[in-house]
Amino acid sequence: MQDRAQTMNTLTRANLAEAIYSQVGLSRNESSALLETVLERVAATLEAGEAVKISAFGTFMVRQKGQRVGRNPKTGIEVPILPRKVLSFRPSQVLRARINGQPVPRGEQDQ
Repeated sequence: MQDRAQTMNTLTRANLAEAIYSQVGLSRNESSALLETVLERVAATLEAGEAVKISAFGTFMVRQKGQRVGRNPKTGIEVPILPRKVLSFRPSQVLRARINGQPVPRGEQDQ
């Protein structure tokens, strides 16, 4: 079995900007600026507590988690975990199908 770190590639901002540059035809600076604008818009929308839906990809949403009791694994002492907001992602059926090597559900390719 291969080491997981060797087989996993990370998609970076630079990779995305380069893909925009090569596929859209904008300059490298324009591609980078476009990517930063999109990412900033997504982040600002999530900060405002709104969901971000990207068709045929998935939905990012902010959820509120309530206070609960956790346990320190070393000592076993109960510790309160304060309420907080967490970011969650729900993939679309199209993305799930692609990841699993299945055909894309009919009528969902363009959504």
